[in-house]
Amino acid sequence: MPGRRIRLTLVGVVIAVAVPPIAPGPAVAAPLPPAAARLAVPGCDDTGPPPKPVTAVPWAQKRYALERLAPLATGAQVTVAVIDSGVDDTHPQLRSRILSGRDYLDPGLDGTRDCVSHGTGVASIIAATSSRGVGFRGLAPQVKILPVRVSEQKVIEGKESGRYVGVAKFAESIRWAVDNGADVINLSIVFYKDNALLKSAIEYALDKDVVVVGAAGNQNAEGNPTPYPTAYEGVIGVGSVDEAGQVSAFSQRGPWVDLVAPGAKVLVATPEQGHKEDNGTSFATPFVAGTAALIRQYWPDLNARQVAQRLVATTDPAPGTDRDAYGAGILNPYRAVTETAAPARQPAAAGLPPRQIDPEEVARAERRSVTQERALWVAGLAGAVAVIALLLAVVLPRGARRRWRPAGPV
Repeated sequence: MPGRRIRLTLVGVVIAVAVPPIAPGPAVAAPLPPAAARLAVPGCDDTGPPPKPVTAVPWAQKRYALERLAPLATGAQVTVAVIDSGVDDTHPQLRSRILSGRDYLDPGLDGTRDCVSHGTGVASIIAATSSRGVGFRGLAPQVKILPVRVSEQKVIEGKESGRYVGVAKFAESIRWAVDNGADVINLSIVFYKDNALLKSAIEYALDKDVVVVGAAGNQNAEGNPTPYPTAYEGVIGVGSVDEAGQVSAFSQRGPWVDLVAPGAKVLVATPEQGHKEDNGTSFATPFVAGTAALIRQYWPDLNARQVAQRLVATTDPAPGTDRDAYGAGILNPYRAVTETAAPARQPAAAGLPPRQIDPEEVARAERRSVTQERALWVAGLAGAVAVIALLLAVVLPRGARRRWRPAGPV
């Protein structure tokens, strides 16, 4: 594949609760609210009441008009692995969507504990179901979420704290997700150092025809370091834009950005109940992962590379021209699902496909033919009447003058 962008490398989105980089420095994409604003989760240290449900429809949903997608695809029969801080399965909008996964922080658990609310928020953008009186819902509400817990890192007053797995376990978690039925993997976690084990795990996922979506990172203002695994070939890299479509200041730039999606002030679900606004390429990534799930349902014959091609080929134009910031453009889920002219659906170069007969077009052609035939008959009849009228106007007076005798010498 020539060039990172054209080759359709799957590129990721930044996370809010991330595994720290191999090299020194934070890997958290965006700060979390103070602990008191988060909720009490069994087995977690944080205290405080859960946020309340939000009734208004969030801006990202208005942009994507999810009601148009629902009749076409819902993500049914598709599994998305969310490798993150865990996904709480008690939230009313997620309760029926979460599979039993794996916990790499607390072995023996199933990945459904989320002490920092990050993985739950990511999963909700993908799979939250509709709820009466709540405007928020996910792009693919019939998707199954496979939760894989690898981090509970958080930022409070600018300081990082919390446990996380090393890169070897992170790589292992990717392989585990592949081997346990993932069709799409959402990676809203970034490292900032290349690693052979991590690269090998990504290659393993792609070889198994899994779509891998990764965050571009949130450290644009901190030197814009290369994010991994997003920078690897085959990963769909996702940057963040705001409601106006402008790239977020924190969103990292580089050839690893394949497209952008909402990542500024986006609404997400929180553990147990309620919703909150959050920021980061971490939350732009699941918009792309959710759309990939819709494509996998609607076009089941497409492989992972073709899914990535559709995602990039059907973007909306970005307001800026910096391809390192915007990639190919802004995600458009409806076009990604319905566009028949996307590269993955174009006819092969070997020849034209057989012409498909459209019954409606045949009927229209028959009606046109009958109408044309009638018009010709009417025109011919009108012409004949005109000729007869002309003859009568000329011949009758002359005949009367000659008393109807044939003309001849006098």
